[in-house]
Amino acid sequence: MGAQQRVYRQRIRSTQTLKKMFRAMELIAASRISGARDRAVKASPYALALTRAVSAVATHATTDHPLLRERTDTNRVAVLVLTADRGMAGAYTASVLRAAERLTERLAEEGKEVELYVVGRRGISYYTFRGRRIVASWAGESDKPSAGLAREIAETMLSAFEAPAGEGGVGELHIVFTKFVSMVTQEPFVRRMLPLEVVEGVTPPGAAPLPLYEFEPSADVVLDQLLPLYVRSRIHNALLQAAASELAARQSAMHTATENAEELIRTYTRQANSARQAEITQELTEIVSGADALAAS
Repeated sequence: MGAQQRVYRQRIRSTQTLKKMFRAMELIAASRISGARDRAVKASPYALALTRAVSAVATHATTDHPLLRERTDTNRVAVLVLTADRGMAGAYTASVLRAAERLTERLAEEGKEVELYVVGRRGISYYTFRGRRIVASWAGESDKPSAGLAREIAETMLSAFEAPAGEGGVGELHIVFTKFVSMVTQEPFVRRMLPLEVVEGVTPPGAAPLPLYEFEPSADVVLDQLLPLYVRSRIHNALLQAAASELAARQSAMHTATENAEELIRTYTRQANSARQAEITQELTEIVSGADALAAS
């Protein structure tokens, strides 16, 4: 076998190994996506019901709760960015980080100081490499987040929002994550969590109006209980949406990578066959030339 053939055969073997790895990762993601999607879908009704309850309290109560009030004593803003722990997911993490950078630039133009809170090793590596300060980070559960992780993140964010300005308190909390739309569509999404913005609580045309409540013992006590639950459920829902999006993006990326590897193997095989034919032709030419030389002598 000639040197050129050996090069192509080695490339074929290497690409076949990569193809097996891509295929395995595609199957793993496919086996997990169904559960992740179901968890995201099942968490939505609870978050919606809690949103409507908080909306009713905020709409009908005459109270000045700390989580509803705009802070003017600080210009610090917390941004929570949800990324992946691992790569091989196409543009999943890059899309989230681009959305986070656009948000950061807009907030900076408004004269606000951004405090970063990051979930996922890819995001942590991105900001660490660029020398950006990360206040708090979490890793290891991006593709299957637990309720405990959501609770820990929510408590951290609420503590930062409720802290005095002199102790590093923030005036706003934004969350950047990927919203799961379908298996082929995942959209980066930015939401301001605090001060509270109730979007789903607005009654659409033709829908039933928000129920009237009597608050016992008081609206303040009800909000003290509901708002932390609301923030926790929203963060948990965002984590579940991000997990489903990550697995869908990884499955799609690995499927494409597998197809590309197959095409590359076919290309290398054709090139190896062409090199083999060229070597055979050269050998035959040399044999015929040698025979002619002997016959002429």
